[in-house]
Amino acid sequence: MALNNKTNTLEARIDNRRAESEPEYEEDLEELESDVKKMAEKILEYRATIPDQLKTTLDSILSIQRPNWPGIDDGSEPGPSGEHNADSEAIALDKEQRTEEKIRLLREKTSSSISAMPVVLKRMKECIARIEKVDSCNGIIHPAFKKRKIS
Repeated sequence: MALNNKTNTLEARIDNRRAESEPEYEEDLEELESDVKKMAEKILEYRATIPDQLKTTLDSILSIQRPNWPGIDDGSEPGPSGEHNADSEAIALDKEQRTEEKIRLLREKTSSSISAMPVVLKRMKECIARIEKVDSCNGIIHPAFKKRKIS
């Protein structure tokens, strides 16, 4: 009977400790859940803003690195009189428009490539996981995938 009382008091002590630690556990759990929610919000914000930030950064870097060639944008045309020819102006405008169109297309392609990177990265990780899974099979190939010998 004394043994039964000791086990009852031990159980009561353990229950008391659990009851005391459960609020702490619940608080820790709630804190972790709020941290996870904050991180998820930050990730969503970064996914929405980083492609635009990268695009503007790339634009500024490209504009800084653009060579400054004399005679292209200053409006001067070589020639004996130095006067502008109507045909040369049309050609220069056409070249400028084509160049601007190429730059715009490059920026659009770069932006779309950057925004597609998370999807590509996810697919790459999935493929790598599949390859590792196949490698872990120790060379055992399922009979459905074995090549039949034609005789």
